[in-house]
Amino acid sequence: MIPADVEFLPETPAHDTEIEHINEGAFGPGRFARAAYAIREGGPHERSMSFVAMRGGQVVASVRMTRVAAGQGRALLLGPLAVRPVLKNLGIGRRLVAMAVEAAARAGAGAVILVGDEPYYGPLGFKRIPRGQIAMPRPVDLNRLLACELEAGAVASLTGEVIHEDLVGVAAAVA
Repeated sequence: MIPADVEFLPETPAHDTEIEHINEGAFGPGRFARAAYAIREGGPHERSMSFVAMRGGQVVASVRMTRVAAGQGRALLLGPLAVRPVLKNLGIGRRLVAMAVEAAARAGAGAVILVGDEPYYGPLGFKRIPRGQIAMPRPVDLNRLLACELEAGAVASLTGEVIHEDLVGVAAAVA
């Protein structure tokens, strides 16, 4: 159960340092080698769809969304999602995911994708993306590629390598 004194807010630049510390604690230095991180390096995340949980004036959890493209399809990449260890398993992460997905739907996104554990994200509306449909820029367990479809057919339109949406023109020019 989420403690009553936890407040959920849109992310602002003032939260960046605390978010980085939470992500460092949750994922360690290896986070920079992950496939999703490589995508996020391509451009900024969407603050309007990224959220924090605050307690006692400190960020205790966060989730970010990043615009991505795969072939002709467009989606949002959810993550990283991180919660301070002392507050894990209280529903804070699930609440942040729900807020981010709702914000994506309001913004007109067709789908939200992520690399994560199906037992955790499945009850939140995420399903495995068919094997081979999309590729990540670095190795990833294909069983962990999940999507929440917000508009019919949006997940099927995602094909090929996932890149930050800001790189679409750059990728086409290089090809």
